[in-house]
Amino acid sequence: MTCVLAIDIGGTKLAAALVDEAGSILRSDTRPTPRSDVMSALTALIKEVMDDGPPPLAAGIGCAGPVDLAAGTVSPVNMPSWRGFPLRREVRELTGLPTVLAGDAQCFALGEHWLGAGRDCASLLGVVVSTGIGGGLVIDGVPLLGPTGNAGHVGHMSIDPYGERCECGGRGCVERYSSGPNMTRWALENGWTPGSASGSNGTASSTAGAGPGTASGPSGTGPGITGADSGATAQAPHGIPAKADARALAQDAAAGDPIAVAAFERGARALAGMIASTAAAVEINAVVIGGGVSAAGKVLFEPLEQALDDVAGLPFVKAVQVRQSTLGVRASLAGAAHLAWHPPPTS
Repeated sequence: MTCVLAIDIGGTKLAAALVDEAGSILRSDTRPTPRSDVMSALTALIKEVMDDGPPPLAAGIGCAGPVDLAAGTVSPVNMPSWRGFPLRREVRELTGLPTVLAGDAQCFALGEHWLGAGRDCASLLGVVVSTGIGGGLVIDGVPLLGPTGNAGHVGHMSIDPYGERCECGGRGCVERYSSGPNMTRWALENGWTPGSASGSNGTASSTAGAGPGTASGPSGTGPGITGADSGATAQAPHGIPAKADARALAQDAAAGDPIAVAAFERGARALAGMIASTAAAVEINAVVIGGGVSAAGKVLFEPLEQALDDVAGLPFVKAVQVRQSTLGVRASLAGAAHLAWHPPPTS
């Protein structure tokens, strides 16, 4: 049986799998990402997955970025021990396999295009909304990686040139408004108390609201590499109470807390501005959204669709469909496998 080795590297988890050409996992394993000596942990994981299994033909890696495709290096923000780390070379020397590298959010988009919510789309934008916001583009079935491998970095598109200063140094970035910790921060600054909406059935409004929208595609399960997102949201940044996270914010928004609702509407409107701008630039058919914050469901997706209907003008921009991820946490692993099976010209 022919297969490839797929590797997904993030700040909290390492995953590897042998995947056949249809996208089915033959064997896989995961382990936590250590604070240091990550390569030793990754080496042990790869050997465990490959031992006694069918020999893979190639390896595909999705890794948190930034990445440098020309050099084959990575510098994940949440992995300080890797700065300019030659990941592609290390995996190639370890396995003896042709090795392809891309960002984890790009692999998310490619995985959803191959096996998930974007299977029927020629071109799509994949967005991971979690502690940060990552993104990737698949255009005419091919991942758009860019000269350095960082194309689709939509979390740092500016939707307000006079807006808040972002952690990246830019101003008005989507991530500053729409990531889980930043929605939580804004809600706390505006008087939200976690759990205050318990038993509330009211409906809140805010200045972030918009006009009517269209329905999103239903959440489901695709073939091959499947699995629902756990919905877990990482701890908020230092200074935010431990229980005040995006999960608690979503629960209170669902219960009708007006500040929690306003936080999600504000975040959704920033996402809508980014989606409309991306659609106008590259004409995508759909947007697939995953990550822990996407588990909020209609609390996020309803105001997002309303805002997108309001900010989008051109017919081909209005026609973009917003869908929830069907592969969840396994989407990036699926995309890494697809990269190994079908290396892009830039690899």
